[in-house]
Amino acid sequence: MEHPVLASIRRSGFMPMGWFEPSTDDRVPHDAKFVVLVGNAGPDMFRRFARERNPLTDAIDDWTRDILESLAVDLSAQVVFPFDRPALPFLSWARRAGAGHVSPLGLNIHSTYGLWHAYRAALLFPVAFDIPPQSAGAHPCETCPDKPCLTACPVGAFDGTSYAVDTCASHVESPAGADCLVNGCLARRACPVGQGFTYHPYQAQFFMRAFIESRRGV
Repeated sequence: MEHPVLASIRRSGFMPMGWFEPSTDDRVPHDAKFVVLVGNAGPDMFRRFARERNPLTDAIDDWTRDILESLAVDLSAQVVFPFDRPALPFLSWARRAGAGHVSPLGLNIHSTYGLWHAYRAALLFPVAFDIPPQSAGAHPCETCPDKPCLTACPVGAFDGTSYAVDTCASHVESPAGADCLVNGCLARRACPVGQGFTYHPYQAQFFMRAFIESRRGV
């Protein structure tokens, strides 16, 4: 039987992506004794968001905060978000939680969900739970001989060690970048892992437009 905390996260429309008992080096606030990463994989979470809010006008971060702050109260937990400032080390926490590996794109890659997942929050508990540790499994990129993610970008924004953000954004905003804008990042789509969790084009467009808007504010 699944732990009640993990089951509650699933009932909220999100996914428990991983968990761990933090040490001082993990920089987890609020003197937490246990961390559960909350996220999404595939299109399910976005479907709920689109039912409850207007994707053309509403921010998914605001909706996420509303849902998960309420869940945190129910679970007697604190909640922090990757969009909080100062930024918290969510990707490091993900690897501590057995939720994935670093891909050549710099994104976290999950052995099941591939690149089609994200971390939306972390629930911080004052006591540790007796939940067996989760294994990240084998690193899928180490057995991927062709690494198509590194050659799929039409403007070479990825070289395996860095990401040319401005080059990417300029391309997506141009007529030549229509495929990326409408269907999502070509490099991400080229990864063979987790293809069953690929975002629906409507979801991909939402996040690509949010990416462009965020760059305009830089």
